[in-house]
Amino acid sequence: MVVISHKAIREYALKYPAHKEALERWYQIAEQANWGSFSEIKTSFNSVDAVGNGLFVFNIKGNDCRLVARILFKARTVFIRFVGTHSEYDRLNISTL
Repeated sequence: MVVISHKAIREYALKYPAHKEALERWYQIAEQANWGSFSEIKTSFNSVDAVGNGLFVFNIKGNDCRLVARILFKARTVFIRFVGTHSEYDRLNISTL
């Protein structure tokens, strides 16, 4: 998959270095994947939820960090829309992504 943008992960990891390794592992797996459906994402990441409108929420490093991505399966593209702590995610209005 083409993942846009790695910058969001790098910037978040500067603020929360303890999450860097797990986020980089997510990025590497996503980049090497060839997902065609939600069930295929689940084979790579068991802790992912589909929340509608092409958005998927990944729990990173247990449940310390959340990553929200819009995935266009036919275009093989993953757009990172949000990376944040669990509490930041709880305050997020996901419909604005």
